[in-house]
Amino acid sequence: MFSEPVEVIRSADGLPLKIRWQGQEYIIGAEPLRWYERRKWWAEESRAERGHGAGLVDHEIWRVQARLNGQGPLHTFDLGLHLDSERWRMLRIHDAVQARSA
Repeated sequence: MFSEPVEVIRSADGLPLKIRWQGQEYIIGAEPLRWYERRKWWAEESRAERGHGAGLVDHEIWRVQARLNGQGPLHTFDLGLHLDSERWRMLRIHDAVQARSA
């Protein structure tokens, strides 16, 4: 598990279609899954602002299966979306794709 910036191209409905990561493009090849995870906001924030509870507490996580350049085997990735900034992070790789060192 790690955290690294990733670009995600989405459909009009908000579903991930493509991932650009470490100079490579991955095309989504299966229905993505979405869920929310709690974060330890109390360790990162001194207090929760009024009206920001849901975004402060939960991370939107997407599990996607994608093929490098749309070819070959499916690889499984977990991506995190920061709702306020719309920034995506690569969080987990579940199979043989290796993260390249920068």
